This record gives sequence, structure tokens and C-alpha cells, in this order.
Amino acid sequence: MKLLLTGSSGFVGSYFIDNYAKKYDIQTFSFLNDDFDSLHVEDIDVVVYLSALVHQMDGAAKEEYERVNVTQTLELAKKVKASCVKQFVFMSSVKVYGEESELCYTEHTTCKPQDEYGKSKLKAEQELQKLEDDDFVVSIIRTPIVYGYGVKANIRNLINLVNKISVLPFGGINNRRSMIYVGNLCFFLDAIIERQKGGIFLVSDDESLSTTRLIELIADNLGKKVYLVRVPFFESLLRVVKPSFHKRLYGSLEVDNKDTMRRVFGEGKPSLPYSVEEGIGLMVK
Repeated sequence: MKLLLTGSSGFVGSYFIDNYAKKYDIQTFSFLNDDFDSLHVEDIDVVVYLSALVHQMDGAAKEEYERVNVTQTLELAKKVKASCVKQFVFMSSVKVYGEESELCYTEHTTCKPQDEYGKSKLKAEQELQKLEDDDFVVSIIRTPIVYGYGVKANIRNLINLVNKISVLPFGGINNRRSMIYVGNLCFFLDAIIERQKGGIFLVSDDESLSTTRLIELIADNLGKKVYLVRVPFFESLLRVVKPSFHKRLYGSLEVDNKDTMRRVFGEGKPSLPYSVEEGIGLMVK
């Protein structure tokens, strides 16, 4: 089967190529480096669309999110559909639902994105679904935080923090955050390509973690002795001084992957190949 993969330089794309190049004939395309008009897709079976302007802590212009996450996505989708490509797999985000919440998100939760990134991802999903028909399958994968070797941003910063500081004020945090190890995500990606499954899918590791437990697992795999203490005023201070950090450290963002797993793998008791403990270990080591 011949795949066209965008976003191959990212850590998800790199992992997929490294682990599935023997199964698929993978062609890559970059909107930054390659000429769209010269792209030939007549012999492509499936497009795996990983390109994105990702969520920026300091934000980005609405027009830029629209251009990268919506316009470019649809340009490619329309081009490959016209060339009889069978399936278009779009990597979306749980940001389409909104922000941290005590509610556990499912495929049927109403989408209320709060930032321009989430809004652009939801718009791209909706426009892609309009293109779907009996000959063109659209598969939308909504992910929480993806982690693994090469991860950047918050997870990378947390690993560096644990590696440098032995006493941290993150004890006793009982939030629930869903994540997905890159190996589990690519396993799932392979499964929906192999089965040509369309629709909206919500993927995550089979277990959510608290911030405290995540730090403990990182420390264990770094071989570091870290003391996590609870400092009551620290949370209150962080809520005022750095509300975005407070949400990520103390807020919950949990998804329920049971319906997705059942639709793709059947009524048995399907599971992903890596536990969250194994995923954290592989990322750190």
C-alpha cells in the first residue's frame, strides 16, 4: 500500500516512518519545502496528514492557524480525492473540545474550542467530513498530549526540571490527564489504515495519570531521587501568576477511548501495545 505522509519531520511522523516503512511504501511531502503543484498523487492509496501549526503558548495569528491547519489541509484533500485516493487520515486534537475540565471527553461531547488552534482543527475536521463519500474515507484522530522520544514543549521541560531539581512542590496533585505514547498512536494509525476505518476516533493510553504520578514515573526512569512536597500557597500563587501553567499542572483533561477501541478492534478486550509506564520509560530512556 502506498502512503503519502505530511509532517514527516515531527516526532510522530519520524516514529511512523522508522517503524512502518517495511509495511508501507511511504512518500513524504512538506508544505514548507516541496512544490504543491508538482505533487503527483495518482498512485497513492492513503494520505496521513500530520502537518499542523501546533498550539503556541504565546498564541499565533488567527489567519496563520487558518492557513496552515485549514486551507492547506483542504487543498491537499481535494487534490487527492480528485486523483481517487481512497482514505485521508487527519491528525486532530482534543483541543476541539475546549480546555481542562472535570468532564471526561468522548466522541460525542459537544465541541467548544477556546483558542484559535482548537477552532482551526475543528473547522478542518468539519470541512473534511463534507468531502467524504463511498469512495473517499475520512478518518479523524483526536489526540491528547502525545509523548515519546523527541517530544518537546511541556513534557520536555518537565523532564529537564526533574533531572535538575530534587525537591519539587508537586506532591499530592490528584488531577487526571490522558496522554498517548507515540508507539500507541502509530499502532492505532496503522490499524485504521489497514481496516480503512472512517469517522472520528479518540485515542489515549488506557490509563490517565496525575501530575504527581507522571513526575514519579519520570524520576524513576531517570534514576533520580525526587521529593514531591505539597505547598498549599504554591498552587494559589501559580493560579494568579501563571494561570496557563496552573491549568496544565493541576487541571484534569481526560478522554474515554473505549468506544473508539471497540469500533476499530471489535467487542473483545482490546488494548494498546504499551502501558503508560512502559511509554514513559521508553521516552525517558
